[in-house]
Amino acid sequence: MAGERREELLELAYAYVRSHGIAELSLRPLAAEIGSSPRVLLFLFGSKDGLVRALLDRARADELALLGELPSAAGLPAASWAVWGWLSDEAHRPLLRLWLEAYARSLVDTDGPWSAFAAATVADWLAVLAGAQPAATRDTPDGLARRTAALAVLRGALLDLLATGDTARTTAAVRLQVESL
Repeated sequence: MAGERREELLELAYAYVRSHGIAELSLRPLAAEIGSSPRVLLFLFGSKDGLVRALLDRARADELALLGELPSAAGLPAASWAVWGWLSDEAHRPLLRLWLEAYARSLVDTDGPWSAFAAATVADWLAVLAGAQPAATRDTPDGLARRTAALAVLRGALLDLLATGDTARTTAAVRLQVESL
């Protein structure tokens, strides 16, 4: 019963932070919005940090689900283009803003619930992009450099897209760079 309630509240809290952000999360407004109480949230998640960790894990699960759907044998350019298609989809902006907020926070809050979030997502994305590379080049320094370049292009374009909303410009830039991979 507590496990079901925890999952239900986690999903509601996840929807809340996708639209309100997570960095300045306060339990009272969150609890009021999702039909709970701060006390129940603390009981189910152990602490506010425990809730933040659970929310970050939930966001990462969405990210990993995307990565699992990529065409693994299509090659690095095709995989990069597929990732960009997902990143540039307007429907994913709330999740991506949440991801960006958590990524940035993990760079400065290295001991809190955010710690290692950025490094873990880099590792996740590099591993998936590696799966799109031919086996002969995957484990070479050049293979690592190419997927790192692809990731840098995708993340940089994503930052610009989130800041400006200019899908046409950022997509053109990604296309130009992906073709060079």
